[in-house]
Amino acid sequence: MKRRDRLLAITLALQARPETAQSLADKFEVSKRTIMRDMQSLSEIGVPLYAESGKAGGYRLMEGYRLPPLHLDQREALALLLSLKLMHGYADTPFNRERWTVQDKLLAALAPETAASVQRLLSFLEMEVPPRHYEAPLLEPLLAFIAASDWVQGIYRSLSGEKQVTLRPLKIYGAHGFWYCDAYSHTHAENRVFRVDRFSSLQRSLPPNEKKRPSAGRNNEEPHTMIHARLTYSGALQVERDYHIGGHVKQLNEDAWELRFHCPASEWSWAVGLFYSLGENALVLEPAALKQDIASKAREVWEKYPCTTNDHSTDEEK
Repeated sequence: MKRRDRLLAITLALQARPETAQSLADKFEVSKRTIMRDMQSLSEIGVPLYAESGKAGGYRLMEGYRLPPLHLDQREALALLLSLKLMHGYADTPFNRERWTVQDKLLAALAPETAASVQRLLSFLEMEVPPRHYEAPLLEPLLAFIAASDWVQGIYRSLSGEKQVTLRPLKIYGAHGFWYCDAYSHTHAENRVFRVDRFSSLQRSLPPNEKKRPSAGRNNEEPHTMIHARLTYSGALQVERDYHIGGHVKQLNEDAWELRFHCPASEWSWAVGLFYSLGENALVLEPAALKQDIASKAREVWEKYPCTTNDHSTDEEK
């Protein structure tokens, strides 16, 4: 970071909160001595700052001093616009209009040469979002329910059909082109993940009368099973894309990767399907029950495609 950019960044940091010389040195990865010189330079150019001693002390700006609203260098503008470009990849968002207007405002606020340079760099950068076709009209209301810590009732469509559920939504995240909601489900008495576009209705509800409370972590009362598997390079790449277990992939050597994670009982069928779909790119080491269920699934598929000797004969043989 250039010195003039650091001086601006220090001023913006002090505008947000008091900072010590050490905290600023850590933030900008320079020495404390450098920060002291920067403070002297800011004072010399007229920035009204002062220092307070004591445990809660540090550098502060005089009350009422504010910088103009936006000062971005090329890399900062690139970071923001790349994030907006990622948002454009989602079929529906809570910010469908704003994602375009804020991009126009950012570009308009930049110097013409900086804007041109940033747009050129942006054309070489991509953040992959699989193309999807869906609408999620309840995404924005769901976000409001989370902000208000509300309980909700809704109709959710899953593999087993539509069902009414009572939830305490905890957070929303985007993955693989879809929006997901982590929630404590009173209906299922556990934490679950719901795809937002599969809700057909949502409304605020009273908290259910039960002793269990929602938690952002794992439901410790539900039985979990340790799954241990070996992965090929291709298998590791596929598993690493999974939001929940991707971080558990560890490389053992140049040709082998390992996966260990605790699987809740409610996600057992998902685990069977995952390792079945990985095929020869995964080898489950434990538990034995998972290996048996994968083998059973393979037999079910095999039985759907019975073959005879004639199925493998060539045209010449016929």
